[in-house]
Amino acid sequence: MSLPVAAHTILGIRGAYWNTALLKAVAVLLVAPTGALLIVYLFMFKMMAHMQSRLGPMEVGPHGTLQAIAEAVKWLQKEDVFPERADRFVFAMAPVVVLVSTFLVYVVIPASPREVAANLDTGILFALAVSSVSVIGVLMAGWASANKYSLIGALRAAGQLIAYELPLVLAVVGVVMQAGSLSLNRIVAAQAHFKLFGFGGLGLFAIPQVVGLFLFLVAAQAELTQTPFDMPVAESELVAGFMTEYTGFRFLLFFIGEFATAFALAGLGATLFLGGWYFPGWGLPFGHLAWTREVLGPLVLLAKILGLLFVIFWVRFSFPRFREDQLQAFAWKFLIPLSLTNILVTGILKVAFHA
Repeated sequence: MSLPVAAHTILGIRGAYWNTALLKAVAVLLVAPTGALLIVYLFMFKMMAHMQSRLGPMEVGPHGTLQAIAEAVKWLQKEDVFPERADRFVFAMAPVVVLVSTFLVYVVIPASPREVAANLDTGILFALAVSSVSVIGVLMAGWASANKYSLIGALRAAGQLIAYELPLVLAVVGVVMQAGSLSLNRIVAAQAHFKLFGFGGLGLFAIPQVVGLFLFLVAAQAELTQTPFDMPVAESELVAGFMTEYTGFRFLLFFIGEFATAFALAGLGATLFLGGWYFPGWGLPFGHLAWTREVLGPLVLLAKILGLLFVIFWVRFSFPRFREDQLQAFAWKFLIPLSLTNILVTGILKVAFHA
C-alpha cells in the first residue's frame, strides 16, 4: 500500500538533486499563480456572474478569457506608493511573507504518487504549519502601514485566523486517525483501500468524516477572509483592512496570495476527504497501467479541487457578513466543540470496528 518516491526523481526520471529540486520549485511557482488565475476567471468572472444573471467581463479575449491577465498587467503598471510614516522594509516584505507561505503549502500536495515536490512523512503537519505563517505577513502589513484602519484590519485578521486555525487542524485529526498516517500520499492510499460497512472502492473519507469536511470548509472560508468571514477587510468599515495602503504590484501579490491559498486549501481538502488523485474504481497497484496515475491523477485532483472551490465561492456570494462577536462565537462556541466531538466519535469507531 506504500507509495515510494525515489529521492532524486521527478515523474520517474532520475536526475541530480539540484536538477530535480529546480524543476519542483519551478512547478510550484507556476501552479500557484495559475491556480489563482483559474479561480478568478472561472469563479469570480464567470460562474458567479451567470448565477447572478449577468455576463461578467466579456471584452478582453474570447468570452473574456484574458480579463484576469489584463487586470494583472494593470496592477503592474501602477505606482508603488509607500505611506510617509510607514516602516518601508516591513511594509514592502509583508505581501512577500504572505505569498511565500502560500507557495510552501503546494510543496506537499501530491498530484499523483510521484508528482509531489516533497513527499514528507509529516506532510499534513507541514502544510498546516506553513499556512499559518501568513498571519505574520498580515500583521506586518497592518502595523507598518501607519494607518489605523490597516492596523484594526490586521488585528481582526489575526484574531480570526487564530480562532479558525483550531477547527481547521482538529478537522484534519479525524482523517489522520482513520488513515493512520500524516503523509498525504499515504492518506490517499488509505482512502483507496478504505471500506465502509464492507464495501470498498469509494476512495474517500468524506462519508465517515462528513463532519470533518464541513469543519474544514468553514474554517478554510474563514482563513481566506471571504464572506461571511470578511470582517478584516470590511469595505464599509475599514476601506480594505490591512491592504488599504497598498498599491501596484504589492497589492497584486496580496490578491494572488488570497486566491492561490484558496486553490491550495481546496487541494488539501480534496486530498484529505475526497481521495486526492485517486479515482474510485481504480485498483492499487495498477500493474502495467501504473503510469496512468501520473497522467490522469492531476486531472482527477483538479476536478475535485474545482468542486470544492465551487462550494467555497457559492458561500462567498450567498451569505451576509458576520459581526465580529458572531464570528468569534461561531468558532469558539460551535466549531471547536463540534470538532472535538468528531475526534471522540472517530476514536470510538476506530477502536470498535478496527477501521
